[in-house]
Amino acid sequence: MTDWKIFEGDSSTQDDSKIDRLPPAPPWRPFGKTQEEIRERKLKRGQNYQASEAEVQAVNAALYLRRPLLITGRPGTGKTSLAYAVAYELGLGEVLYWPITTRTQLKDGLYSYDAIGRLQDSQQKEEQGESGKNSLANIGDYIQLGPLGTALLPRKEQRQRPRILLIDEIDKSDIDLPNDLLYVLEEGRFEIPELVRISKKLKQVEVRTSYSDEDEATYSADATTMIQGGKVPCGAFPLVIMTSNGERDFPPPFLRRCLQLEMEDPLEDKLKQIVKAYLGENKKVEQEANKLVEAFLEKKEKDVLATDQLLNAVFLLTQKQVGQDRDELAELLLKSLSSVEAI
Repeated sequence: MTDWKIFEGDSSTQDDSKIDRLPPAPPWRPFGKTQEEIRERKLKRGQNYQASEAEVQAVNAALYLRRPLLITGRPGTGKTSLAYAVAYELGLGEVLYWPITTRTQLKDGLYSYDAIGRLQDSQQKEEQGESGKNSLANIGDYIQLGPLGTALLPRKEQRQRPRILLIDEIDKSDIDLPNDLLYVLEEGRFEIPELVRISKKLKQVEVRTSYSDEDEATYSADATTMIQGGKVPCGAFPLVIMTSNGERDFPPPFLRRCLQLEMEDPLEDKLKQIVKAYLGENKKVEQEANKLVEAFLEKKEKDVLATDQLLNAVFLLTQKQVGQDRDELAELLLKSLSSVEAI
């Protein structure tokens, strides 16, 4: 038996003390920790990011021109982490995150309206003899702005600083979504039809936003917002970072409204910096990382690998008594993302 193994595959015995030997989780997998520690992890994700000069130029150009930044690159090149790095350095608050699937529609990013929930609550009140079946006063309880809708909100303070929005894996979207985004990205405003229809009777409605981190200043300031006349005008165009794994082409009108950045795979020095940033200064970790970086880069010449696979490998292979299982574990952790086994 080696010390590092918690599960040994021996079903003939039961020993719940084994699980007590499980070491703390990797810094990037902080389950079971306090909200403060989870928030610290998010901050470190931005703080630890090693931006290239090309990435710095692209972000600054997007900020100056008020244009979305479309980042293309292989999985694990740090496309999403760049958004957290910008938010951290510029103090833009919580990153509004919009993950895209084949079923995602523009409305999902703008707002949601729980009409069924409102109807059920009205029926329940009616059954209990309460009035308000046709009341409009509580309609805001059933509306929540999506990540895109929240990103377009004007700031409550006088100075209109941009919010930051990460639209992740937009290449997985339905074919119509990029074109549907054009108007909103060009005009920077949208309407909520359910509120526009009642605007003569109810001029302003308080709704929830997509901010969720209660420890962030953006949450305390903007957990809810007032919508005037059902319209959301843009105060300052948000920094919109869209990521793509390059799995599809986009229509020219969409590309014309974006700045494009092809993110390169990190080289040896940058990979070592990333490992050090996440796992700290440690001789044993550094020695193991140097070996694994070489193996990682050699394997990457013919296979698709992600940087977080390298971090996983360094973290696990520096545990106690892993020595004799090292080669098998390295093979497991650095498995190609394009192989049949990885699907």
